[in-house]
Amino acid sequence: MKNRRNFLKTSALLAAGVAVAGKLKAGEKHDDLNLPGLIYTEKHQGKWQNKAGSHVPQVKINGNKVSLVTNHGMSEKHYIVRHTLVDATGNVIGAKTFYPVDEPKSEFELPAGYKGKLYATSFCNKHDFWVNEFEV
Repeated sequence: MKNRRNFLKTSALLAAGVAVAGKLKAGEKHDDLNLPGLIYTEKHQGKWQNKAGSHVPQVKINGNKVSLVTNHGMSEKHYIVRHTLVDATGNVIGAKTFYPVDEPKSEFELPAGYKGKLYATSFCNKHDFWVNEFEV
């Protein structure tokens, strides 16, 4: 259990790091985010080529609610561990931890009037940390 807790802390820190890295390039589009071996995106799949479809969190926005779904099977040996939603300044808006028996779906409420860039993250216990950058 200690390793799982350390893993969860690390994934939250990585999510915040992605947001801060984006903040350093204020005004630029960041869909070319490329941190090889640390963070994977649809565009930069690194060693996990052809895994984006089942690892990048899909985003739906409905008013002030953001829903995340990772289209990934869940089993004791291979599952999505966590979703996190982070704003452009590195604040974690919400996070949800999953167990192998759960569906990798989550919903978060945005702060009142929030407009701007967000990062949705999904962490797979075998295929690492995936990010989907989007704006509301």
